[in-house]
Amino acid sequence: MISHILPEKRSKHPLNPAVTLYTENDFQALRRIGQHTAQCLDELTSFVGPGVTTAAIDAYVFNFACDHKLIPATLNFRGYRYSCCTSENHIVCHGQPRNKPLRSGDILNIDVSFIDSEGFHGDTSRMYLIGDVSSEAKALVNATYESMMAGLKTVKPGAHVGDIGAAIASYVEPLGYSVVRDFQGHGIGLKFHEEPGIPHYGQAGKGLSLIPGMVFTVEPMINAGNPGTKLLPDGWTAVTIDGSLSAQFEHMLGVTENGMTFFTQSPKGLDRPPYGTL
Repeated sequence: MISHILPEKRSKHPLNPAVTLYTENDFQALRRIGQHTAQCLDELTSFVGPGVTTAAIDAYVFNFACDHKLIPATLNFRGYRYSCCTSENHIVCHGQPRNKPLRSGDILNIDVSFIDSEGFHGDTSRMYLIGDVSSEAKALVNATYESMMAGLKTVKPGAHVGDIGAAIASYVEPLGYSVVRDFQGHGIGLKFHEEPGIPHYGQAGKGLSLIPGMVFTVEPMINAGNPGTKLLPDGWTAVTIDGSLSAQFEHMLGVTENGMTFFTQSPKGLDRPPYGTL
C-alpha cells in the first residue's frame, strides 16, 4: 500500500525509485525559492513592453538573481548562455534572448529558474501581452492558463500522471487548439530536471501514481495550429512547424496529504495577464 503522508526523511517512490519524495522541510525550502522565481516575474510586469528587447529582460533576470544571492539555473546549463528563456509568438519554448525590440501585438513567455544556496530549484513561467494584442492571441493565452489550472486540479494522492495531461487536452482541444507533445513538465527539486516526466496529454487513470512528497512542474505548451514543432539551428529554440502562435504557463508544485501546494504562485496575484502595467 502506498502511503498518503509526507515522508519524514527524503525517500523514493515505491513504484519508480528514480522519483524523489521530498519532506516537509524540503517543501518549505522549495516554497522559498519558488516565491523568488514568482517575484521576479511579478517585477517584470512593469518592465516588459513595446520597445524592450528580450536581451534586456535577460539582464533584468540576471541582476535579480545577483541581488537575491541566487543562481540562474539556465545559465550555462548544457551550454545555454542566458539567465532565462524568452519565447515570442510562434516560439514554443526555449527561445533565446536577443536584441530585437518587442512590438505591440506580440505575446511573450518568460521562463525563469533559480537555484538557492542549498541547491533547491525554482521554475515558473508566464505569458505577457505586449501592447495591443489581438483577440485571437488573448484567447489562446487564456485557454493555455485555464488548461494548466485544469491539470493542476487533478493533482492529489491516488491520482495518476495521465490525469493531468488528460485534463489539459480535454480543455483546449474542443476549442480548436493543440497540445505540444515534444516537450513536457518534469520533476524538480535538488536537480533542475528529475523524474517523473509530466506529459500534457494522456489518458486518465494511466501513468505513475501521485503520492505526497512528489515535486514537479506542469507547463503546457498550446498551439493555435497543429502540435508539431521544429528546432532551429541554434539547438535550443523550438517553434511551431506551421508558424502558428503558441502559449505556455508553468507552475511548480508539490503533492501533499490532501492534494497539492503551489510553490510558484505570484506574491502579488499576477499569475495571468492582463497585469495592468503593460
